[in-house]
Amino acid sequence: MESGDLKIFQAVARKGSISKAAESLHYVQSNVTNRIQQLERQLQTQLFYRTNRGMTLTPAGENLLKDADRILQLLHEAQKTAQEAGDPNGPLRIGSLETAAAVHLPQFFTEYCSRYPKVQLSLSTGDTHTLVQHILHYELDGAFVYGPVEYEDLEQVAVFQEELVLASNKREGSLQDLLREPILYFAAGCSHRRKIKNILKEEAVPAHKIIEFGTLEAIIGAVQAGMGVSFLPASAVRYFQNRKNLFLHELPEQFRDMNISFIYQSDLFLTSAFEELLNGLKALPNGR
Repeated sequence: MESGDLKIFQAVARKGSISKAAESLHYVQSNVTNRIQQLERQLQTQLFYRTNRGMTLTPAGENLLKDADRILQLLHEAQKTAQEAGDPNGPLRIGSLETAAAVHLPQFFTEYCSRYPKVQLSLSTGDTHTLVQHILHYELDGAFVYGPVEYEDLEQVAVFQEELVLASNKREGSLQDLLREPILYFAAGCSHRRKIKNILKEEAVPAHKIIEFGTLEAIIGAVQAGMGVSFLPASAVRYFQNRKNLFLHELPEQFRDMNISFIYQSDLFLTSAFEELLNGLKALPNGR
């Protein structure tokens, strides 16, 4: 069994199909199929259930995926150790909420990359749930998410504090009246939904229409057009230069605070590049 076999197995397990795995790995589909079959013969066990809807892991496959995640992470760490010499260098895979990436991180990473030019930084965005899963599966070294998150295996550093507000195209109106309009959410993994349900409950607003969007820009455009209202970090709304027909309304004090934390696996091998990143984050006004 080679590391390449485990990478292919991992991709098929994550994507749920041979074709999607082949596309993500830039392999031909027949090569992926052959390697999976070869791995099953070598292990003398079935790793996937094959159906018309795709491929799902058997119990043996689930066990192998846990081992594959750790083995591939150890290989990644070994590569980073071999590259460690002198100034911080090598790959650094970071994930972030879209709002944090747009508002809080550009200046921080500009200074970081200027100080450590040999570090190969990659920054991807996603919602909190997705980013946490990437961390748990060692697909990212660290991520900025709404916290705190409830996982014992994760280290967390509180780095930014946000204020949650209600964005509307109406300048005036009581919170109760504004909340009777459709609520615009991010399409997946919105971290505020539990808090929003509590707000609606406290304001005695019955459940009503929800509209989902994929990006912050789309939500703000829809709010400006009068499609509905949205709960957003105040700094993210103020980041947009075109704020015509866009007004921010304060929420009750107990619902305003939002914390952004930097998370990473407790057993992650800390390269000098990662340690310098942590030192920089802890030096921020809210870093702790």
